[in-house]
Amino acid sequence: MGVEPFGRTCPGTSPAAEVVGSYSDDREGFEVTVAGRLTAIRGHGKSTFADLRDWTGKVQVNMSQNRLGDERYGLVGLLDLGDIVAVAGKVAKTRTGEVTVFAEKLTMLSKALLPLPEKFHGLKDIETRSRHRSLDLVANPESMEHALNRSRILTAIRAFMGGRGFVEVETPMMQSIPGGATARPFITHHNALDIDLYLRIAPELYLKRLLCGGMERVFEINRNFRNEGIASRHNPEFTMLEAYQAYADYEDMMRLVEDMVTTAAREVLGRLTFEFGEHRLDLTPPWPRMRFAEVMEQYAGVDMFDEQAVRAKARALGVEDADSKHPDALVDDIFKETAEPHLVNPVFLTHHPASLAPLCRRSPDDPRVSERFEVFVAGFELANAYTEQNDPVVQRQELESQLRRRDEGTVGRVDEDFLLALEHGMPPAGGLGVGIDRLLMVLLEKTSIRDVILFPLMRPERPQDMAERPEE
Repeated sequence: MGVEPFGRTCPGTSPAAEVVGSYSDDREGFEVTVAGRLTAIRGHGKSTFADLRDWTGKVQVNMSQNRLGDERYGLVGLLDLGDIVAVAGKVAKTRTGEVTVFAEKLTMLSKALLPLPEKFHGLKDIETRSRHRSLDLVANPESMEHALNRSRILTAIRAFMGGRGFVEVETPMMQSIPGGATARPFITHHNALDIDLYLRIAPELYLKRLLCGGMERVFEINRNFRNEGIASRHNPEFTMLEAYQAYADYEDMMRLVEDMVTTAAREVLGRLTFEFGEHRLDLTPPWPRMRFAEVMEQYAGVDMFDEQAVRAKARALGVEDADSKHPDALVDDIFKETAEPHLVNPVFLTHHPASLAPLCRRSPDDPRVSERFEVFVAGFELANAYTEQNDPVVQRQELESQLRRRDEGTVGRVDEDFLLALEHGMPPAGGLGVGIDRLLMVLLEKTSIRDVILFPLMRPERPQDMAERPEE
């Protein structure tokens, strides 16, 4: 037929949702070009109706032998679900009242060599949806909307931070010493320099260097990598927002994160209440505050400063190494086992055991605890923030103490470049880290992190399954 099955550009197209939404009786007959994927075809002799979907929505198109002519209408008979086409014509309503583009020109843009899955209109299997995201986006308009809302929420967060005087920066993803958190890193090798490098577990130490250099409000929306397990709330590659503000403390970070989350939710989604599994979450500020010690007493029935009681509770819960592990680490284990699931609506949990946060300033009122908070919602940690430690002598002592305990994730070295910057002076500061993927789980009402990451890490398919395609 002389038809190129994989067409070229198609300029001047109108979004499907805009065509439908802008229609009015006094505009009937206006001309448009729409392009997208065919998701339904209904043949009626010499006239064929089809649903054409783009990323804004769908619009009905009508292709008739009268308007297209015999030759072009012959192409209609070769169309399949999944084909990507362009249709140019006039817009009007059918007798049933549906806004429709009546085609005067039909152009093939991309012929689908494989059919859409048989269960196209109900592709529900989470494994298939995560592994074959392109099919998920085509088959489930909700998935497309969530993907677009992820982008909108990130845009809103960037605008919010810019409005508060923060500048967005970029720090290295490959680091000679992984710092800023305790986690097992991924290791890679740089051939030219013949050195091992680590994919970053956090950008914190580099962002603090910028504070030392005089950049007083910085943030980064970054990819972090932690060589750990995969679960409904964990993906080894994930997105974080980290922000640092000179001349601020953890109290300032509380206000910042509360305002940021609620602003993004209102601007993008227009609400502050969300369904999350069996829970109804209310993000309306102000969020309550609780001390870590209070929560331990309430849910674990233990005084977190009583080492003997802590070890006894840990043994009762079956915590590994309950007799030898650092008592503060056991407190954290007990907290996760007993209290964490009960923290459903957002709450600021403050004043953690000091040794759990070596980069944090200790409370002047009680040096056993730190000027730190975590935001918990839906039973998981959403954000973590400090009054940052800016005393280089104390900071060195804390980092070396952490190394002596050989916490999981430490690599046996203190970051001397970071300490050198600190010795030249870092202003008092507050720092904040927010798990963007977890925030999106809440705002998009998804209980699995895989539903808010376009391409989550998946276990490879079995070799015998590698050639298999989704159900056709």
